[in-house]
This record gives sequence, C-alpha cells and structure tokens, in this order.
Amino acid sequence: MKKWIIGLFSVLALAGCSIGTDMTNTPTKQVEAYLDGYNQLDNSVLDDLDTLLTDTKYTVEQKSRYKELMKKHYKDIKYEIKDEKINGDKATVEAEIEVKDYSKILSSDVIPEELKDEEGNYSEEAYYDYQLEQMEKVEDKVKYTVTFYLTKKDDKWVMDDLSESTKQKIHGIYVY
Repeated sequence: MKKWIIGLFSVLALAGCSIGTDMTNTPTKQVEAYLDGYNQLDNSVLDDLDTLLTDTKYTVEQKSRYKELMKKHYKDIKYEIKDEKINGDKATVEAEIEVKDYSKILSSDVIPEELKDEEGNYSEEAYYDYQLEQMEKVEDKVKYTVTFYLTKKDDKWVMDDLSESTKQKIHGIYVY
C-alpha cells in the first residue's frame, strides 16, 4: 500500500511538472502553426487574402478566380523547419518552404499580341484574365529559405511582422 501511494504521488508530481511546461509555446511550434494555417485555410489566412484583394484592380470574377487559385496554392505549401535559435526573449526559426512559382508570370511585361487592338493598346481586364489563366497552369515549384523572427511576450512566443519579401515567397510571387 505504501509503495502504491508513493507511486501515485510520483506520477502526480511528474504530471504537475509537465503541466507547467507548454510544449506548444516554442518558436518552432509557433512557426509551424502559422504555416499550417495556410495549409488548413485558417480564417485569418482567408481574411488576409480578402484584404489583399480589395486593393487590386481585379473585377469581381477575377478576384474570385485569384482567391480560388491561392486557396489551392496555400493547401500545397510544403515546409521543413531547419533551425531554431533562441537568444533571451528573441528567437529565429529558419524554414525551407516549397511553393508554386508564379513570379515568372507576374514579372513578365510581355503582352500577347492577341490582347492588343490595332493601335497596340490592350484592355487591363483582358490582361488580368490572361495572367490568371497562366497562373492556373503553373506546375513549377520553387524552394526558399525563410527566417521567421519571434519575440517572447508575457511568456508566449509571438511572431514578428513578416517582411514583404517573406510574404511574397509564401505566396509564390517573389521576384529576385
């Protein structure tokens, strides 16, 4: 009986120690949760996409097409955490991400002749339709090494704002 009570207290003591340690509160786990949010199409990811689309010149139909394209893109993002470094209340997490490469299409300033009229002018709407068609066909992927920066606030690791180039890499639109 005495051994059983000692064993029970030992188990409770170990459980109590592990309760105080939040294994999801690490820089790496925060980055994984952030990137998994893209794969799972979290509400915050979709809200950010909607916000991005309000600032475009796309038509309603084009916005819908772009949103569907990006949703497929987000689900296909692959990543691997490569390194984590903690220095006091600051941390960096290095990840390799693999995304579809839309940069060639978006950086091209070549306008197909069939989109131009007799004077060489083209409709912006027709050009955006063309771009979306090309993006929907993309199969090429590209890998980037991305560094995420985190700060510990109130005993919780929080990701710092992403740089514009990091956002572009995640969306597959980064142009060197």
